[in-house]
Amino acid sequence: MESQDLPECPVCLQPYDGECTIPRVLACGHTVCESCLLNLPKKLPGAIRCPACTVLVKYPPEGPTTLPKNIDLLRLIPGGSENPRKPVYKSKNVSNLPFLPRSWSDEFYSNWKSYLLRDDTVERDQVSLLPVGSFSSGGEDGSLFKAGYLVRVMDCLREMKEEERGELGLVLRAFTKQNCRICRVLGLWGDLGDGVLYLASEKQKRGNFLDKNLGCFEKEGVFNFALMGMEMCEAVISLHKEGLIAGCLSFSCFQLDDFGHIYLDLIEVLLTGRGIQDVVANVGFSGKKIGDGEIRMLFKDLLKRDVFVCPEVLLKLLEKEGTGVECCSLKYPIRYSSDAWLLSCILLRIVNGDVFSDEWVEYMCHIIVKGSENSEIDCSSVYTSSMEKVSSLLGTKFGAECVSLQQILCKCLDVDPESRSLVVDVWKCIRELVIRPQFDKMVKLDGASYDENGGRCMVVGKLCLLSRERTETQEKDELQGKEANGATDMVNGLTEGRIKWKDLQGHLDCVTGLAVGGGYLFSSSFDKSVKVWSLQDYSHVHTFRGHEHKVMAVVCVDEEQPLCISGDSGGGIFLWSINIPFGQEPLKKWYEEKDWRYSGIHALAVSENGYLYTGSGDKLIKEWSLRDGTLSGTMTGHKSVVSAIAVNNGVLYSGSWDGTVRLWSLSDHSLLTVLGEDMPRAVSTVLSLAADQHTLIATYENGSVKIWRHDVLRKSMQIHNGAIFTVSLDGKWLFTGSWDRTIKAQ
Repeated sequence: MESQDLPECPVCLQPYDGECTIPRVLACGHTVCESCLLNLPKKLPGAIRCPACTVLVKYPPEGPTTLPKNIDLLRLIPGGSENPRKPVYKSKNVSNLPFLPRSWSDEFYSNWKSYLLRDDTVERDQVSLLPVGSFSSGGEDGSLFKAGYLVRVMDCLREMKEEERGELGLVLRAFTKQNCRICRVLGLWGDLGDGVLYLASEKQKRGNFLDKNLGCFEKEGVFNFALMGMEMCEAVISLHKEGLIAGCLSFSCFQLDDFGHIYLDLIEVLLTGRGIQDVVANVGFSGKKIGDGEIRMLFKDLLKRDVFVCPEVLLKLLEKEGTGVECCSLKYPIRYSSDAWLLSCILLRIVNGDVFSDEWVEYMCHIIVKGSENSEIDCSSVYTSSMEKVSSLLGTKFGAECVSLQQILCKCLDVDPESRSLVVDVWKCIRELVIRPQFDKMVKLDGASYDENGGRCMVVGKLCLLSRERTETQEKDELQGKEANGATDMVNGLTEGRIKWKDLQGHLDCVTGLAVGGGYLFSSSFDKSVKVWSLQDYSHVHTFRGHEHKVMAVVCVDEEQPLCISGDSGGGIFLWSINIPFGQEPLKKWYEEKDWRYSGIHALAVSENGYLYTGSGDKLIKEWSLRDGTLSGTMTGHKSVVSAIAVNNGVLYSGSWDGTVRLWSLSDHSLLTVLGEDMPRAVSTVLSLAADQHTLIATYENGSVKIWRHDVLRKSMQIHNGAIFTVSLDGKWLFTGSWDRTIKAQ
């Protein structure tokens, strides 16, 4: 036999030779070399996953040397034998269309997941918050169904327009890292209480300070003013480096930290922009032209809030509202120098107080209304006159040594953005008040590129429009109503209470179990019956009677002969045919060995090799043949009632009131491992289990859920306020039902 035909280890791909690569046979029948078995990860005590079939198999504590050698392979006989008696376990097909389909792709989720904050990580008084979307708070207003936090937040992001998400992503990418003089953006946070998605950023502890220092700077305070002005310029320059133009600024946009340094709060910039848009919307309406009176009222309203906006931005906002200005012909574009106008206004307002405010209102009204009638001479003369007054006020405060500062601040107020100074130039001028140029050779400010084609103005962008657009959309939806369309709309309808449901009434006591098979829904109850319901119209079809004790569990078998199997608290096991017409008597019934000390059947599960498994009050798991009802095996180890069992991929999972979950091999009934032995007994009662491929879910009496994946505990979370009696795993979706009367999807 040629070397390439030799059987080889499925892990290291080395041919077996009996010395260096010794073939050892696992309980599943597959062969792996001894050295690879030593190096396989042993995430569970006493068990490993076969590298060939991934079935969980028992691993001897002494190591692989105690496993049998594959003699046939050593004899170079091809087609090595596996145990012919071992049943083949077929993995269940997972539906590609789960009950709750995700409305977003994996790529969409990966793009946003790093920016999502947990629902319990934000304290409102410690951060700045900007509403950017809304979602159903879930479970209230008549809805019995609750979608998880992540689902609601991701659906909210998906429903945004592409341009809205683009601006939001730009802000998150640029400012979630620490940036010079800008409060760090933390991410996106959904408030489950009010159903609003927020953009959250850090808030400086000292808060706003500018309004407390109006007009208080004199000549001896020029250095304090210069340091403050430099840091304000640095914050705006950092914004420009990311390709953003503020377009509006207010005193509240600048925050002070514990060391007296100034930071720009982006959330406040966007909130200020929304406030300006509200003021603009209230001044006029679409199709109307406004004059001097309305413009004057608008600016006075803004000044009351210490809010500043430059002419080109204001006219752009009026244009977006469909409101014109009488005799106005200004058509200047928004540029980076638009922010230089804002900084100049704020600095002059700080120094001169209300005196500057009055002058500013007159100047703005004139250049927008009176000076825009194609009269460049008139506009220039008004600018010259106003700037002389501003310079005089500044000179009175700081003296002749600040002439250069007077000139550059006045230049920033030119009506033409191209004629204004840039923020970088303002910073350099102010710095000269602190450090003379001849001594300032170590610092070189690498400012923004100032590509005027790439700047994006925040105040006229989508993030400032989001709030109003959302309100208008919600009002429109409420007036017109929404029709459910497709699976995604059905999910939204469930969470918002718009989808109707049907109560199936008929049982006289607690319902203990549900099962679906053969096109029917089966329900078991303490009233000693199993009822059959049509899944077409949810009508009651039949009732199986015969149990003498409370029916505790029910399962279905969809085979050539479909069956419904029920177990009761007296140890009775009944097999019912679900072929029409339904019979009055069970096809077969038998009983566990009766013992008055124990409480009979608590859980049922069926394997694909034709065996029924029961979890009982006598602390045992029993294997029964569905052919003749004979007991074929017993698994012992639990210290209390076996309350839940599940079968998947050749492994039986059992949960108990003793707080543990045990894993058993279906081929030989050997114990593979024990989970949860370290849990406190007071909160450790296992009530239900779900297993799918490499995922195991266990729910507990205290409302918590534990999730194991690939044999490692991935998550433990408290999701209900009461005992979780049922759990279902469908693809990537986890459903739980609790004593707190809610169903949740994660």
